[in-house]
Amino acid sequence: MKILLLEDDATLSTEIEKYFTSKSINCHSISNGDMVEKIYKKDEFDLAILDINVPGKKGIEVCAAIRNIDKTIPILMLTAFGEITDKLAAFNKGADDYLVKPFHFEELYARINALLKRKQPEQLEADIIVSDLVISNSEMKVFRAGIEVILTPKEFKLLSILALASGRVVSKNLISEKLWDYQVITNQNTIEVYINSLRKKIDKNSDVKLIHTKVGYGYFLKEDK
Repeated sequence: MKILLLEDDATLSTEIEKYFTSKSINCHSISNGDMVEKIYKKDEFDLAILDINVPGKKGIEVCAAIRNIDKTIPILMLTAFGEITDKLAAFNKGADDYLVKPFHFEELYARINALLKRKQPEQLEADIIVSDLVISNSEMKVFRAGIEVILTPKEFKLLSILALASGRVVSKNLISEKLWDYQVITNQNTIEVYINSLRKKIDKNSDVKLIHTKVGYGYFLKEDK
């Protein structure tokens, strides 16, 4: 396994590298965002870990650049900021997960393992259609009113989880287990962040809203008549 790490804190970068080495993971560290694209195009990586606040191009810009090159590589963002606006900005640029500093290396390891498993939710062979929303399982694409909606792998998985529930409410705990293969203990608003990002892409430009919240219970996908 080979991981690209963008982190300008030399001490933290060294400690992460040492930890990954103990797990037999090859980690290529970079301290300046301007260097990432050049290195990324010359080498192959299984996953990218990007700190947001670094010299040169910021982590979110680097995330967008990597996503333009590779639509499928898992991207995990690191930052000292935990505000929901920062998370939404990262997810909108193609990030798959988000970890706030300080963190335990064991949690980082669990997150990257979950991302690398790349498990898709149980899928139907046929496309899933809800109102004018079409989820194409064969092509791994989503269309709303005939227009393709570009989703990150995690967003596609979340949308599929809701769609496969056939209008039933899906709890945050169940979503967490299916998205990461473990329950998120820290950053309890992570699911809400993903839902908000998904709503912006799926519902924002349509009069018919499909993604709904049942307060205190969870979320469901259904045509709002």
